Amino acid sequence: MSIRIGKASFWHVHAWDYTRQAQEHPDTEIAAVWDEDPVRGKEAAGKLGVPYYESLEAMLAGGDLDAVIVDAPTNRHKEVIIAAAKAGKHIFTEKVIAPSLREVREIMEEVERSGVKFTVSLPRLNDGYTLALQDILERGLLGEVTYVRVRLSHNGALAGWLPAHFFSLEQCGGGALIDLGCHPMYLTRLFLGQEVTGVSANYGYITGKEVEDNAVATLFTDSGAIGVVEAGFVNSHSPFTVEVHGTEGTVLYGTPEDKLLLKSNKAENEGKAWIEVSPRSRRESAFEQWVGHIQNGTVARSNLQMAVELTRLMEAANRSAKEGRVIRPEAASLNL
Repeated sequence: MSIRIGKASFWHVHAWDYTRQAQEHPDTEIAAVWDEDPVRGKEAAGKLGVPYYESLEAMLAGGDLDAVIVDAPTNRHKEVIIAAAKAGKHIFTEKVIAPSLREVREIMEEVERSGVKFTVSLPRLNDGYTLALQDILERGLLGEVTYVRVRLSHNGALAGWLPAHFFSLEQCGGGALIDLGCHPMYLTRLFLGQEVTGVSANYGYITGKEVEDNAVATLFTDSGAIGVVEAGFVNSHSPFTVEVHGTEGTVLYGTPEDKLLLKSNKAENEGKAWIEVSPRSRRESAFEQWVGHIQNGTVARSNLQMAVELTRLMEAANRSAKEGRVIRPEAASLNL
């Protein structure tokens, strides 16, 4: 039986991407639309040939739905996700879960209480280079990880293709770091493989928007390993870049080609030359995983742990940039 999904807003730039995933999946269908912007919502519903609901409550009560995809403004995630959970609807949402750990706690408590299946889109966790790099780390080819750097940037603030509301501090909770920088943030945390105990961030405002369009955050650990997260909306040809360095070797990706290069004292050539490592096959998407959790009654535990950690680190980065000091991230203290 098809999982009937309500689309809760088309605010996010990737909203139509998730709509297409739902349309293309053999076990799901878009059955209703609500949007805080009635004009945008009615237009989307018309394109999809499904009912438009004037209020979220009406859609949740009358849409005969099993689930919702939430692409509402970030500052409304708590309101929308909790309402969906209370209505017994499974939930898929874009990162971040919410701008603050306090809001995330409230969301996660309601999700747990309601027993619905919840998954967050963290797509680069499923990419082949990420899985291959994790395999390298698990095999100990880098020794002890000492330094991680991940950079992701585009020219959205210069070329004008980002929607204007992506520069709203109120709606987004930040700029380049909380949007695009989410990806290097969760990847850096993943590759560090240990708790981050300090965050220092600096933001730039090259185009004069009220949110940052150029950002860097440094993550500190008790072991001495350091992570560097870079993001921007003001770069025309900046390659997605990953570096992971350790006591026994280094892995590079995207400098600038989409190649994974390894040099390790523990490799067969004992580090005498770079080795090109083949990426693993992509894991199924976060959306496909969500559908699987609904069908199988399982919990997206690792996905949610990383999503909670993402808000924890983003909140600390925003505080650091504002206060000009290193921030110790608040403990998540969530049982997932």
